[in-house]
Amino acid sequence: MTKKTGKATIVDIAEALDISIATVHRALHNHPNIRAATKKRVLRMAEKLGYKPNLAARYLSSRRTLRISVNTFQGKTSFWDEVRAGIKEESKFLDLENVELEFRTYPQLDETEEAAFKSALEAGVDGVISFPSAPQNFTKFMQEAPKEIPLVFVATDAPVIERLTAVTIDTKASGCLAADLMGRLLRGKGRVAVTMFDSAISEHAEKGEAFVETLKRYYPAMRVENPVEDHDIESVTYEKTCKLLSAHTDLAGIYVATEASIPVIKAARDLGVLGRLTIITTDLFPSLAKEIKNGNVAATIYQRPRTQGRMAFRALYEFLVEGANPPRRITLAPYLVMRGNADLFMQHEPPDGSEFGRGD
Repeated sequence: MTKKTGKATIVDIAEALDISIATVHRALHNHPNIRAATKKRVLRMAEKLGYKPNLAARYLSSRRTLRISVNTFQGKTSFWDEVRAGIKEESKFLDLENVELEFRTYPQLDETEEAAFKSALEAGVDGVISFPSAPQNFTKFMQEAPKEIPLVFVATDAPVIERLTAVTIDTKASGCLAADLMGRLLRGKGRVAVTMFDSAISEHAEKGEAFVETLKRYYPAMRVENPVEDHDIESVTYEKTCKLLSAHTDLAGIYVATEASIPVIKAARDLGVLGRLTIITTDLFPSLAKEIKNGNVAATIYQRPRTQGRMAFRALYEFLVEGANPPRRITLAPYLVMRGNADLFMQHEPPDGSEFGRGD
């Protein structure tokens, strides 16, 4: 085995021994629920790789509590509940005793987001996991911060902001997948539209751009209307969809690039055109699963919110404790959910052992 250059971390030890990071953590911190043989192997490998715990790790050993603020949107569906559940699960999985999670959940994408961030800074937290719906505001927040706080973004990125990393779905893959499926289902013909929260949010813009570019490349006979922005207000989504469908009676398909799919479906149903529309949505929750199983929605692009939450927490934790720098952006491949597999996904997001580590 070749020793890696640079400072060794618990990730290096875990990879060298083919065990989980959680197991290495427990062994290094003399956890009572670790086998003696496993602890011995970990300590030997740590010495071989020249592992030295950094200052944050020594704080943990001395019982200092690391406080992490989770600033996320409440949302209209279960998406953000799943993100928060993933963060809690990863903390529990790592069996941490010296990390405290503080959840600051705001109801709207407005000044309440700013209030949540300021509250975290005033509380003196050590790190923040957040959803940057308004990147321009974050720049101002960070300038006012009393100290450098590592930021991990989840669900969408804001590249202009100095952050540790961003954990997102592969937005371009999502948009391309939706477009290719739409093109095939409509046999390369027809007028379609895209709905999104706000084109200023990078996640939404990237999905929309990838959708349009894919249709232009592979289905040039199809036409895409200007995107409909609803700013996460259900009544606005409904009204704008009604206006869209009334203005374009020949509209053949709609790609809903956000979780706000139910108002779109309701508008189409109320106008009596649901049966002739090909609708591709985003994410999955009970009311949407019902529409998929009834054939009203062709498919949905699942963004794996629980895994996003778990990986966001893992990246921030490893940075604070081990000084491990994650990639600038961590992207997950989206899952395509249709009528045949909707029930399987509603039970739980399929675990991916490569993401969560291996048992000892």
